[in-house]
Amino acid sequence: VQLQASGGGLVQAEDSLRLSCAASGRTGSSHAMGWFRQAPGKEREFVSAISWSGFYTYYADSVKGRFTISRDDAKNTMYLQMDNLKPEDTAVYFCARKRGARTELTLNRGDYDVWGQGTLVTVSS
Repeated sequence: VQLQASGGGLVQAEDSLRLSCAASGRTGSSHAMGWFRQAPGKEREFVSAISWSGFYTYYADSVKGRFTISRDDAKNTMYLQMDNLKPEDTAVYFCARKRGARTELTLNRGDYDVWGQGTLVTVSS
């Protein structure tokens, strides 16, 4: 399976963006999915995850209440709706698929085995 992230761009503070992550190839069984981000000079950090069923979601404290993760398995696509963006949200955003079908979501990036190429989000003040 391959993941393709898109939707990044340059926006002003308090604006919104929606990122998409399209899966192609042998998407097969359901997997938990996640979004991570990496700001310049910093390590890649967890942003949000969604369970394979779509019933459960989890967010980093820094984005809770502002970001919403969702998935549309009919379209093999995951989304990250980002509202009230802040300059500190500036980063390259990566989508990833968790290792192991029908297993619980996790915040640990080491548990994700397939990664998209990243899409840059820049928020100006």
